[in-house]
Amino acid sequence: MIGIALKLIRDELSNYIFQNKRTGDSITEDDIILHNIALMESDSQADLNNKVVITLVNTEEESTLKNKSNILKTPNGIKYVNSPVFLNLYVLISSTLQTGLGDHYETALNRLSLVIRFFQTKRSFTIRNSPFTTISGDANIPQETKDELKLNIELYTLTFEQINHLWGSLGGKQVPFAMYKIRLVSIKENATEVAPVIEELVNDQTVINTN
Repeated sequence: MIGIALKLIRDELSNYIFQNKRTGDSITEDDIILHNIALMESDSQADLNNKVVITLVNTEEESTLKNKSNILKTPNGIKYVNSPVFLNLYVLISSTLQTGLGDHYETALNRLSLVIRFFQTKRSFTIRNSPFTTISGDANIPQETKDELKLNIELYTLTFEQINHLWGSLGGKQVPFAMYKIRLVSIKENATEVAPVIEELVNDQTVINTN
């Protein structure tokens, strides 16, 4: 579910940036990618230059939804289901610089502005309101998963201390970025246990028929 959620965001964001990019900006839809920004300084990861990189940096359980009942009533009895885990995803969106000459920092800032503008105008994502994602036509993703997918996104502000710690842990030089908190990704196991309907009650060896 996490990968599907971030792919939905990537698909919609990439279309927006490509359609609204500044004249002369060579960025394409394929340049908005899901990748680990910590690998930017690696010699084998030169393809992270001149991109908009979406990186998952933390996950958090949504505590307010943690205590939902795991008992579901059905016509055939009571079904015991494992409660889903509701997650908040902390996503770092980085606008990396192009190597070589030119004012590439300004270009990176302009792309970051598009990212912020996009999420300011659209904060809730589902399959139905996301026409540019390929997820809707992916036969490998169950329809139930598609129907359940709903993401709410908000800008998450870091302190200077947190920024320093974040980029220090990523092991790279800081580039223009924004952090977003994505609520809620639900992860659940389909395993259930069915209990039959109670047809009679036994009390001190006296049978009371409930039919």
